[in-house]
Amino acid sequence: MTDKALVQLFHEGSNPNYAFNLIVQKYRERLYWHVRKIVISHADADDVLQNTFIKVWSSLSDFRGDSQLFTWLYRIATNEALSFLKSKRVKFFLPLGDVEGQLKNKLEDDPYFNGNELQKKLQQAVLKLPKKQRLVFNMRYFDEMKYEDISDVLGTSVGALKASYHHAVKKIEELMD
Repeated sequence: MTDKALVQLFHEGSNPNYAFNLIVQKYRERLYWHVRKIVISHADADDVLQNTFIKVWSSLSDFRGDSQLFTWLYRIATNEALSFLKSKRVKFFLPLGDVEGQLKNKLEDDPYFNGNELQKKLQQAVLKLPKKQRLVFNMRYFDEMKYEDISDVLGTSVGALKASYHHAVKKIEELMD
């Protein structure tokens, strides 16, 4: 089913739960990996994803279709993941750099990470990027999103996103050498 049909089924159908479940099935894995690249931990990603879908459920009736459904979902998931990291930093009185250090440690200790050493080195390099560059890099490189879609998710111009991605790639190349 198309996203438009799913939203229409939610709004006009006799069973909005069914339409919502179809949306969850369609986007659960994509959103999980998007969130996982931000929070690193499997357990944290599951928690953030659950919060994301709770927000989606409570807001879907207000979704007017001004943006694409998947960019709207990505925006909610991204905001939830960033809020999670912010609350973690505040909760443990950590400076921002220490949160990245914690994420790096989680990556190294994560039993669910099944990548090789090169993939682990790439993830560690990505974690050293500033937050915005990390988000742009993840969405463009791993999620293969178009700049226009990333722009919808992050509310940033395409030109600024291209610059952020370019700087991120340069920094990763330096860190990988």
